[in-house]
Amino acid sequence: MPRASIGDTTIHYETFGEPDDPAIVLIAGLASQLTAWPEEFCLAFVDRGFRVVRFDNRDSGLSRILSDGAAYSLSDMAADTAGLIDALDAAPAHVVGNSMGGMIAQTLAIEHPEVVASLVSIASTTGNPAVGRPTPEALDALLLPRPRTRDEAIERDLVGKRIWGTPGAWDEDDYRRQSAANFDRSAPEGAAERQFAALTGDDRDARLAAVDVPALVIHGSLDPLIDVSGGRRTAEVIPGARYLEIEGMGHDLPARHWPEIVHAITELAAQALSGRR
Repeated sequence: MPRASIGDTTIHYETFGEPDDPAIVLIAGLASQLTAWPEEFCLAFVDRGFRVVRFDNRDSGLSRILSDGAAYSLSDMAADTAGLIDALDAAPAHVVGNSMGGMIAQTLAIEHPEVVASLVSIASTTGNPAVGRPTPEALDALLLPRPRTRDEAIERDLVGKRIWGTPGAWDEDDYRRQSAANFDRSAPEGAAERQFAALTGDDRDARLAAVDVPALVIHGSLDPLIDVSGGRRTAEVIPGARYLEIEGMGHDLPARHWPEIVHAITELAAQALSGRR
């Protein structure tokens, strides 16, 4: 299993496609593993001539798991991503982040612009407390107690999915199987709490105004976990950013919307490769 030593941590990753093709780097969300980016989704980019990198953030999946009491920031997680891009000789890469991954991607573009060819922020926000707020129900689900067993983990995942999953676009039995597989792959205790602490209190509005790469913001109109105002604000503050709001989509990436999402991302990457803003 490929791993890269980045600073004080170790990052597990997987790649698809040819090493010499331009790289799309996918950054997962809060306590999510690289499996949050399905293989079929990754291969859709390979079919369009890209190399795809997906990885487990620190404290997730098979990457280094920190002990209770450990603390880190979005900047630390962005530095992990920059280090991985360099380790894979993939710079500058087209960076795509979902949810917390979008916050990491934004921070990467701010603090490590030399490794970013284009930026895609999906279902995310700028850290401005006035936008992107969860509904009370979604926040309660996010803050449920840490599960102690496999069955508890599956049920906890389902509580959230029922709230923020795109209506009519997912199957509960399939999701149970995915949740079980993720638990069996790795179930680090406390990762969600530590990552949640990492993303709080960082308002990037002003710093995003200095981002100077082609950018795309994607958000679902029905997202209850990060309100659509967070995506709209992200597109407002990044100069020249394109905004794609997907009607009826929640806080997930249902397969029925993949063609539109893949097309928008590859179109942005082609724009960046041609040197256009």
